[in-house]
Amino acid sequence: MDDAPQPASRSTVTSEAAAPAVGAVAEHELIYGLDDRPPLREAIFAAIQHVLACFVGIITPSLIVSGALGLEAADAAFVVSMSLFVSGIATFIQARRIGPVGSGLLSIQGTSFAFIGPILGAGTGAIAAGSSPQEALGLIFGLCFFGSFVEIFCSRFLHLAGQIITPLVTGIVVTLIGLTLINVGMTSVGGGFAARDAGTFGSWANLGVAALVLLTILALNSTNSPMLRMSSIVIGLVVGYLVAWPLGLVSFDNLAGLPLFLLPIPFRYGFGFDLAAFIPFAFLYLITAIESIGDLTATSLLTGQPITGPRYMKRIKGGVLGDGINSLIAACFNTFPNTTFSQNNGVIQLTGIGSRYIGYFIAVIFVLMGLCPVVGGVFQAMPQPVLGGATLIMFGTVAAAGIKILSCVNFTKRASLITAVSLGIGLGVTYVPDILEQLPPLMRNIFSSGISAGGLTALILNMVLPGRRD
Repeated sequence: MDDAPQPASRSTVTSEAAAPAVGAVAEHELIYGLDDRPPLREAIFAAIQHVLACFVGIITPSLIVSGALGLEAADAAFVVSMSLFVSGIATFIQARRIGPVGSGLLSIQGTSFAFIGPILGAGTGAIAAGSSPQEALGLIFGLCFFGSFVEIFCSRFLHLAGQIITPLVTGIVVTLIGLTLINVGMTSVGGGFAARDAGTFGSWANLGVAALVLLTILALNSTNSPMLRMSSIVIGLVVGYLVAWPLGLVSFDNLAGLPLFLLPIPFRYGFGFDLAAFIPFAFLYLITAIESIGDLTATSLLTGQPITGPRYMKRIKGGVLGDGINSLIAACFNTFPNTTFSQNNGVIQLTGIGSRYIGYFIAVIFVLMGLCPVVGGVFQAMPQPVLGGATLIMFGTVAAAGIKILSCVNFTKRASLITAVSLGIGLGVTYVPDILEQLPPLMRNIFSSGISAGGLTALILNMVLPGRRD
């Protein structure tokens, strides 16, 4: 991808004649296209909104694993900080595109939720066998390191899968990404898991703050002012933060004891491997590749880029390769597998800024947050209802992007059946997860994610059902 300076403009990118932008966004929907360079102030505003949308998702898997393995506070803080640090490096690689590595899109990388099950299984198993929590981390990071080569290898052959990973499959996956995340957004609206434990979940204060944030973002996005539209998420979150403070929903207790600076130390917890524990990791890296294809397709669509043809496939192959290499980097720096985040697609839709150069600013912010834990702690103090009001609408826009991709598909009886069964299974395991409790652990890990269950269903049905593959 050519990185020569280009003037900032209010025009969108145009698709190539050789690779028509099927389902590309209308020109008026983008304020800054993929290769436009917004002015510094607007670029920083946009970057902060992406950071606010994604940082909780980046650190949450690390918090969950740290708590489940019983890590000491210092180790837990280190793993969380490394999640942010690596996300910054990985986001830069995706946006910049270094040789064949990276998509060249405004694509944010963050810690994947899909691996939590196998990570906890391997870690708790190692501890039960007599390992310390730190030694268990060494085993986990070793499994993540070797598993990343599965995705790296697969990325080189994605062009051969063009007949089965079609717009129908990617549209279903993108739709499922948005719909399955709605549950996360609604939980935050109610106050999060802490509010459930405290008995305040769904209180008037929580619902009111979340509604205020959502309505603020909606109102600002309905104006004709590009500046208000671009800063709608930041303004909505700031308004919610200020209102939540006197209501007692803001706490800075987590800042106590955090160091001012943290030095990244590769392989701090050693390196381990176990073949039996490796199998679910290897398979989930395949699933991650499918999810990344869906995310990158949505980002391409929202930034006016083609979602068919050779240019599209080059982006997808580079993005999935970057996904694998970034997960390898994550394992080296003591954190968990990375994947493309869907939250940023909602921010692109709401702000109208699809410039990949925003990714450079996002990368710097994440790296600084990782190296300066106190900075990240201030963001962690954001009340869940404030975040929920913003993420609810952003997750909804991701689902809408998936529907837009599906609208370009010729909806034959075959396509309708594949869509119905895939959405049914994907949403079914999301809302009734205990239906998998009687399955073997390997199958339970594979199908526990609605995205992986529905995505695999779409992929398999698209291969085996007779008829034209759309």
